[in-house]
Amino acid sequence: MAAATTMTWHEELATLVGDTGARLPAAAAPAPNSAAAVGAGWYGEEEEGKMEEGWAQQARGFAESTAEMLRELGLGVWDVAAQSLAGAEDSELARRLRRPAAAAGKRLSFMNEYLPEDRDPVRCWAVVAAVAFVALLVLGVGSSDDTPVEQPKKLYISPPNAKRFQLPDGRHLAYEEKGISADRARFSLVAPHSFLSSRLAGIPGISSSLLEEFGARLVTYDLPGFGESDPHPGRNLNSSALDMLHLADALGIVDKFWVVGYSGGGMHAWSALRYIPDRVAGAAMFAPMANPYDSKMTKDEKRKIWDRWSTKRKLMHILARRFPSLLRLFYHRSFLSGKQGQPESWLSLSMGKKDKTLLEAPTFNAFWEKDVAESVRQGDAQPFVEEAVLQVSDWGFSLSDIQMQKKEDQGVFEFIKSLFSQAEREWVGFLGPIHIWQGMDDRVVPPSATEFARRMVPGATVHKLLDEGHFSYFCFCDECHRQIFSTLFGTPQGPLNPAPESSEAAPEPAEETSPAYDEEVAEQEQETSGLA
Repeated sequence: MAAATTMTWHEELATLVGDTGARLPAAAAPAPNSAAAVGAGWYGEEEEGKMEEGWAQQARGFAESTAEMLRELGLGVWDVAAQSLAGAEDSELARRLRRPAAAAGKRLSFMNEYLPEDRDPVRCWAVVAAVAFVALLVLGVGSSDDTPVEQPKKLYISPPNAKRFQLPDGRHLAYEEKGISADRARFSLVAPHSFLSSRLAGIPGISSSLLEEFGARLVTYDLPGFGESDPHPGRNLNSSALDMLHLADALGIVDKFWVVGYSGGGMHAWSALRYIPDRVAGAAMFAPMANPYDSKMTKDEKRKIWDRWSTKRKLMHILARRFPSLLRLFYHRSFLSGKQGQPESWLSLSMGKKDKTLLEAPTFNAFWEKDVAESVRQGDAQPFVEEAVLQVSDWGFSLSDIQMQKKEDQGVFEFIKSLFSQAEREWVGFLGPIHIWQGMDDRVVPPSATEFARRMVPGATVHKLLDEGHFSYFCFCDECHRQIFSTLFGTPQGPLNPAPESSEAAPEPAEETSPAYDEEVAEQEQETSGLA
């Protein structure tokens, strides 16, 4: 025991390894089983002088001893595996793998010059793997960063403050209004929001002065289960269109309204054109999401859409299509965790140059945090799962159903003539204006999705935006918003003036009319008086 306590650490290490046969040229020939001799062989100590070894020699010796230990460990593991698999060479699996193993050994034959005496490349892989593991471990320990990592902030969810109304089925829908009041609005717009959003989004950054200039009223609302709206477990796109219809009626929108569809909210806008076309004046779409599993989509269209997406986003769509229950885990680990995060990580998005610049702006970050906090207010993953499933499942209609060629009984001559005269074709369905703005650098909803929509809906007008991404044209761009409103409504005419009050008692309350309508009535009255 006394002798053992006087041994140095490298002598103890040498006793554990034993004589491996490794020798340095300058070392004296020691006894085979002498720990001191092995230590001299490793570290280059001189027996007579007993000179103290330097740090370079210690490092070299430690590296050599570690390599020897790993080699012995690898060989031992190989021997154990070989004994365990004795007799397995006659199995069906071994016969199937024999040819690929021989081919792999032949390709690795160039390593023979660098291997031990057994010259077996396959046997060497255990040693190579062990050494690589130790090297990575050392690199990981040595590259540790002591810089403190800033912890993500918690989402702040404000107290409930939304306006709500009750739907015919008993649910409550939360909404928000911007712009002109109902009695003065020249145009009304209803905007269903996209995934991981809320009624607070609308058209992000739209100015009140622009809405006043065009006489527009913007109404946004929370989808079922989002924000302060009650959930609707059996919802589909038909019920989504009916929710918009009831919202318009509750807010006194007696005329037709425009529907705004951005990204994932596009499918709800499409449903309004399909199920309540008589109440919709037109549609303004911005990179509307298409169903990537649509049966009418060609293989090339599907390929172009899927190629633009990140691997994680593809996985999210596959899970929504095949295993939607697994989405809860991902949602609770990201935007339902109660912490703040970035859109590209939470939504698995790929960003272009302009989108990245916008997302780094403080204005967008403040909007994003507030919008997400309102979206996840209820803390339930089910509405998000339902929304994800709606995007990739059967919508209940095809985009081609929105505008269809009118079918009439006609003879052979008329049928042949219709094939060559595109202009004479008559269409049924929604015939109002449909405008689609698509950024050509959009990697969230690729341009090929809009090309598919244009092919299915011939009456749609597509505005291609060079160098624009998914967010850059729609969010916080005053000039872009002015271009959009000018395209939809023409020259700004301001809000409608309230109808003048008459001193004479009228049998019925007069409805508010536009100046063009007043002139038309006056002309009819003059014609009638002239005839009289």
